[in-house]
Amino acid sequence: MSPDLILWVLARSSGTAALVALSLSLLSGIALRAGVLAWLTQNRGVRVLHDFTSVLWLPLGLAHVITLLLDPTAHIALTDLVIPFRASYGWFAVGLGTISLQLLVVVMLSTWLRRHQTHAQWLALHRLSYLAFATLFAHTLLAGTDFTQPLVARLAWATALILCAAGAVRLARAAAREARSGRPAAAS
Repeated sequence: MSPDLILWVLARSSGTAALVALSLSLLSGIALRAGVLAWLTQNRGVRVLHDFTSVLWLPLGLAHVITLLLDPTAHIALTDLVIPFRASYGWFAVGLGTISLQLLVVVMLSTWLRRHQTHAQWLALHRLSYLAFATLFAHTLLAGTDFTQPLVARLAWATALILCAAGAVRLARAAAREARSGRPAAAS
């Protein structure tokens, strides 16, 4: 197997694994909120899963980025990790990946620095994980070749739909709580 092919396989597999870790983190995070997936909220394993997958994406994402930087056919430069939409190849898809990475870093930093923030500040930053997932999913759809595999495509779309449905239920319940109490749901 050629070095370029090895880098390509490592980039694809680490990117897919990072998406899976983020999906599990988001779903378990939604499950931890009362009222959404309530049957899971009593399980300490959900908290452990959320904490583990919230950190797991980091080395997987790092492996994805490093292999793409090393892969001469990817045409990704260090500046592409900082400045979105400037890559010479697949500029839009790579730019979405850059934005997703930056949003995830903000979410991680806000979690690590949580004690220095109000709950509302932390929650506002933590909710960027929804946007990070959406941009990461779009990045995967547009940049990767994995969606050409029917099983991978079905699993990815099913996961995205489950996350969207759970998120919509969570938002609807928060809005209902807000309407009943007369105060913004963002503080909950």
